[in-house]
Amino acid sequence: MIKKLTVGALVLASSLFASGEVNVYSQRHYDSDKILLKQFEEKTGIKVNVVTAKAEELVAKLTIEGANTPADVLITADIGNLYQAKERNLLQTIESKTLNENIPPHLRDTDNQWFALTKRARVFVYNPNKVNPDDLTDYLGLANPKFKGKVITRSSTAAYNKSLLASIIANHGEEKALEFSKGLVNNFPYNPKGADRDQIRAVAAGDADIAIVNTYYLGVMLNGEDKKDVEIAKSLKIFFPAQQTTGTHMNISGAGVTHYSKNKENAIKFIEFLSSVEAQEVFAEANQEFPANPKAKSSAIVTSWGKFKEDTIQLNEVGKYNKEAVEIATKANWK
Repeated sequence: MIKKLTVGALVLASSLFASGEVNVYSQRHYDSDKILLKQFEEKTGIKVNVVTAKAEELVAKLTIEGANTPADVLITADIGNLYQAKERNLLQTIESKTLNENIPPHLRDTDNQWFALTKRARVFVYNPNKVNPDDLTDYLGLANPKFKGKVITRSSTAAYNKSLLASIIANHGEEKALEFSKGLVNNFPYNPKGADRDQIRAVAAGDADIAIVNTYYLGVMLNGEDKKDVEIAKSLKIFFPAQQTTGTHMNISGAGVTHYSKNKENAIKFIEFLSSVEAQEVFAEANQEFPANPKAKSSAIVTSWGKFKEDTIQLNEVGKYNKEAVEIATKANWK
């Protein structure tokens, strides 16, 4: 059973849940997740109830409900949200040999309170008729004045960009992060607008030459039913930044067992199932996301982009600089 609720209605969600099941608060809204819920129910006999909402609404709901929450599992996108959930004591430490085997150390909390389920690379998508890939290096390189009027990305308030900037702070320090942000803003042809797919379309339309986006959006455009979007995506090229330095920044979706879970064992079984090769390949094929479990295969589209070096910094190191990332973006006038 899946319910999508407004902030006001979230308070009433407790009545949806029955005891002895696993109750999930999820930011994710994809068909792949619905498929996996059904598979888990059929495999285990455990009923899965889901409330979907935005990450900040789910975190607020867990905070308000406290010990009375019916939720057993929180699923959300981006390390910033997972880190905040842990910092607010909304998750708990669990012991799972399966999760420790399936999810690499840098993609899980050091206290085993959250575990990555999927990954999306934060890459450059560019117009090959206007950009020589030899001129592209890492994220910091996009602050070079030679790219003035040529680079776009979404707002700094977007979770993906906050985490990207937080990763730059973690890897290079606040001074370099501010220098990057100011240079990037100077190279915008206009103030940020739209989401990642809009950035890709804008590059194809000639509004800019390079966009910073998540691979997921390019993948779903390539695999979608909108013929115009398919042609747009095919006309552009992908570049994985920082191959000679830190590696490409990876955004994640992840899950943790809630602090006041009433069905802890079922919750652990559910997250373990989502980390399995079987489930990971459903995520990968349906959503063009990278599996968090290295034993799972990527989709044909994602595989076609080739192998690349990922930034393997422990993601708590990224999450803890989320606040500083917001402050630096503000100083740089990154809207």
